[in-house]
This record gives sequence, C-alpha cells and structure tokens, in this order.
Amino acid sequence: MSTTLTGRLNQILPRITSEAFLSSEGIGNEIACYIFDYPAHEELKVREHIEMMMGRLASHHSELRVLHLNLLEVVLAYLEKRGLFDKALKMQAPKGDAAVLRALKGPLAAEKLRDFIAAEHMPADCDLLLLSGVGSVWPMLRAHSLLNCLHTMMGKTPLVMFYPGSFDGTTLRLFGQITTTTSKPGGKPYYRAFILVPGGTEA
Repeated sequence: MSTTLTGRLNQILPRITSEAFLSSEGIGNEIACYIFDYPAHEELKVREHIEMMMGRLASHHSELRVLHLNLLEVVLAYLEKRGLFDKALKMQAPKGDAAVLRALKGPLAAEKLRDFIAAEHMPADCDLLLLSGVGSVWPMLRAHSLLNCLHTMMGKTPLVMFYPGSFDGTTLRLFGQITTTTSKPGGKPYYRAFILVPGGTEA
C-alpha cells in the first residue's frame, strides 16, 4: 500500500468523527455525500482499514450511530428476500452471466435498492452511513445511480462511499477506467458529492 494511500486512510477517522463533518458544516444546502476514492488494486487494504475504523468507532465513539453497509451483502439480502437469489443461480449455469444481468436489471433498479436500504437499515436515524463493496456489485448495480436516489431518504445523515477508482469532484471512473454514464438522454452522471480526502485521483 502506498504511503499516499496510507496517509489518506489515516485522515478518514478524524474527519468523519468531527462535529463539523457530522453537522454538515460549511457545505451550505448541498447533500452531505462524500467519496473516498482509491486504486482498485488496494481493495483488500481498504477493507481492512474500514474494519479497523468500525472497531475504533465502537470503542472510542460509542455515542455515534454509525451504519456500515457492504453493497454486495445488501444486494444478496435483497435478492434473497424477493426469492430471486436461487433463481439467478439456476439461470446462470445454462444461460450465462449476460442473461442473469438482463433478468436482474429491473429488480436491481437503484430506486428499489434504495427503498430496501431505507426499510431494513433506516439510515436517516443514524449519525453516519459508510458504503463499501462498490466494485463487487458492478455491473449489477451502478454506484452513481444509487447515489442519485439515496439522498432522498438520508435526511441529514452524511454518507461516505468508498470508491475503487477515481473521482475528481465531477467525474466517477470505476477501476480508474470506466467512466459513469446515464441512460437518460441528456442526463448527467452523479456529481453532487464531495471528495472526502484529497489526493485519490493521483494515487
């Protein structure tokens, strides 16, 4: 893991536990959505750091209600609840991944995942939401599509997404290569987010 990434990771905990961050001070009327981008090949190191932070939050900031959601676990739980997980597995062997993705496109619409997250986890009742697992759910779920609709049920809860790619403040590039697109003519990918810790796109 590079020194640059190490330094950036070490800045996360002090930032997200500060009163200014938790109260969305200094961002005006903007949505309290932040992205921590990192090189995709450092995924395991970032996962380890998130686990460490959750332990530190529990022991040193127990007054904070922090929700960490791994999007792969969320998607699997959602498919299980709808009775679609076993059906998808049975379809994959004879018909292949592309057929499964087409079949799940409707059920895995970002708005439906948003509603599932709202009902199961109630993030608006938390002080902070951390999202990880972005790379694990691609291409079943696009991170920018979920971000576009999550803000409607977040209330004043700040959201931090750990993103295996690059974000320069306007453009998301998953794995540093895949630029976000939108299916709506003339529409723009998600960009109303802040960089949590600068330096990621250069890392």
